[in-house]
Amino acid sequence: MVEAKMGACWSITKDQFENLEKHTQWGIEVVEKYNKFVKERSEIEISYAKQIRNLSKKYQPKKNSEDEYKYTSCRAFLTTLNEMNDYAGQHEVIAENLSLQIISELSRYTQELKQERKSHFNDGRKAQQHIENSWKQLEQSKRRFERDCKEAERAQQYFERMDADINVTKADVEKRCSHKARQQAQLRHQMAADSKAEYSSFFQSFNQEQNEHYYTLIPHIFQKIQEMEERRIERLGESMKTFAEVDRQVIPIVGKCLDGMTKAAESIEPKSDSQLVIEAYKSGFEPPGDVEFEDYSQPMTRTVSESSLSNSRGDSKPEKSSSKSKVKLWPFKKNKITLNTQVWSLIEGSGPEDFSHLPPEQRRKKLQQKIDDFNKDIQKEMDQRDALTKMKDVYIKNPQMGDPNSVDPRLAEIGQNIEKLQFESQKFEGWLAEVEGRLPVKSEPPRQQSALYETQNSTPVNNNCAQDRESSPDGSYTEEQSSESQIKVPTTDFDDEFDDEEPLPTIGNCKALYPFDGHNEGTLSVTEGETLYVIEEDKGDGWTRVRRNEDEEGYVPSSYLEVFLDKNGKGAMTYI
Repeated sequence: MVEAKMGACWSITKDQFENLEKHTQWGIEVVEKYNKFVKERSEIEISYAKQIRNLSKKYQPKKNSEDEYKYTSCRAFLTTLNEMNDYAGQHEVIAENLSLQIISELSRYTQELKQERKSHFNDGRKAQQHIENSWKQLEQSKRRFERDCKEAERAQQYFERMDADINVTKADVEKRCSHKARQQAQLRHQMAADSKAEYSSFFQSFNQEQNEHYYTLIPHIFQKIQEMEERRIERLGESMKTFAEVDRQVIPIVGKCLDGMTKAAESIEPKSDSQLVIEAYKSGFEPPGDVEFEDYSQPMTRTVSESSLSNSRGDSKPEKSSSKSKVKLWPFKKNKITLNTQVWSLIEGSGPEDFSHLPPEQRRKKLQQKIDDFNKDIQKEMDQRDALTKMKDVYIKNPQMGDPNSVDPRLAEIGQNIEKLQFESQKFEGWLAEVEGRLPVKSEPPRQQSALYETQNSTPVNNNCAQDRESSPDGSYTEEQSSESQIKVPTTDFDDEFDDEEPLPTIGNCKALYPFDGHNEGTLSVTEGETLYVIEEDKGDGWTRVRRNEDEEGYVPSSYLEVFLDKNGKGAMTYI
């Protein structure tokens, strides 16, 4: 049974001892190699998680692009970025679990394994050294016994030779050899007997120790080494299993991250995003009606004044600019802004303070947003004022806690801030009221055409012009009040101005695209398709000064006209 345990490899103890020592050392190196592999995998996971986090952070929305994330596609992208951040966190969990459950544990186990291996092989070396020492003692006793036996035999032979010599007298034998030779032979025999006893003792002891060494002690040590090696292999297998389980544990969470990305992608609604674009960029203008056919083959009848253009000039202008008259998109030239221009103006904060560079609907939204921001700031300042007021009351009741007068400068500063914010809010509310048609537009009497409405921006005029479109063909844009009830373009001294000034020369002609009822003083009523003379072009306020005859001059909204300036002017152009 013991031999079956030992196996054939124990036949040469020394060689197998060294081989097993090399094998166990190789086994420890395998564990260390695997531990190094797991450590490098952990470092890769940490690096990968860091790169994923940096990538997610890189594409997170900036402050100036937060408006983009009202669209479902942008929100889905933001959700994907957040899920990727969580995904990176799971890789950090993998690295952490690998470090705690495998790397640390294997490092500690490797040290214990080295100590146990060292202890077992030290015991084996001691046992081998002991059996070698016993073998040496047995060999020494054996050689001593052999030497003593030879000495005793020589002494016996010498005594017998002396005793058998016939030439020697009895007296001589007794005198010379008998006593001494006999004594020497007896001594050698005794020494041989003692050596034999000693050799026999060592022989029995060695055989017993050798039997114990080969069949008990060494098998026991090697059995411990074998168990140690099997535990090492088992521990390595458990670590490999843990290596896989660490990944398996995060798979459900990674799956949820991927499900979140899929759900975000499925939440994208193209129609909803398109509707948001419409709501964000709708101008509030209505498209013009159909362009009428102009038959230039028939001579055009025009009323000629003293300072009017020649008939030939009037006939040639439409031919020169007929191609341009076909391009009319929206009735307000100031609001002919492309989508990209509007986006950049919003992002960069360019344009006037009252957002008059924007179409009415967008302008209304921006003004309302500014008012909401001011109200929030006012509320914050009021909350701070209330808190400081309470603090001052506490200081008044408990002077030991602080000086009440120390709060006054801050209260005064907050009061000034509230006044400033309220003033700004009222200013924007006035502009918003103008856009929504709740308040009349304040205007100054036009002393000259170039200074008309110089104290106000042009957007209220444009908005009110849009309201006048109620009578235009296909018009559907309406406000609470009509433009005639809000706009006070001419003043009481408008006619006096015209009487005092010399008649202005004509600089081109124009055609009315829509009918306009000039109820207010200073304006001129026109009918659709009527041809007039231009005596002063639009200076940016949305009005063009025209003349029908010597006695009929006035202002007409530029958006209602198709203007053709002569070649000495700024060139043919269309107000759209």
